Amino acid sequence: MCVVSDRNESILKATSIVYLGMPHYSCMWHIWTNILAKFKKGHLKLSELYFVTARSYTLDEFNEKMSKIEEIDPCVKTYLYDIGYHRWSRVYATVNRTWTIISNIAESLNAATKYARELPIVELLEYMRTLLERWTKEKLLKAKGTFTYLGYKFNKELDDNRTLSHKLRVSASTDYIHTVIDGVRRYIVCLENKKCGCGQF
Repeated sequence: MCVVSDRNESILKATSIVYLGMPHYSCMWHIWTNILAKFKKGHLKLSELYFVTARSYTLDEFNEKMSKIEEIDPCVKTYLYDIGYHRWSRVYATVNRTWTIISNIAESLNAATKYARELPIVELLEYMRTLLERWTKEKLLKAKGTFTYLGYKFNKELDDNRTLSHKLRVSASTDYIHTVIDGVRRYIVCLENKKCGCGQF
């Protein structure tokens, strides 16, 4: 587990007291908005590079993108280094952050409770309870109406991956270990340990 926040000092202080020893990471979207405010060069190019860098699975990919960021504006690279690469990038994270590299779930709740926050505390808590109850019910109904093993989003991802995989050549070494050849690149995949030489399973 980890905490992902907007780098607010009070959140950092509170979570370090309540959740002792839990790693604290920074929301990549909030860092990007700070970059937009602080630095004036190459926002369009930086935007694509920054988000790809944050989601990188391998050090080689991360370093390649960081060198391109440095070419556009060395101050941005320094700013990201000072925050700490481990706080916002997937490859340097000390826990498996999977897709949780932004604080969108908190932002969604903030947006949904914007006006309710003016209510007295008991009414606010009741509002939030009924809101979460409604959201849960809606998700359950959607799940019951899905007749595939996975949800639509993940089935689409599998379909897209299946299309991409047609250009790959696979040879089995054992029941669990396979070599996957993608053009000139070669990867070892272990199905038992759920690992791949590319860094992403």
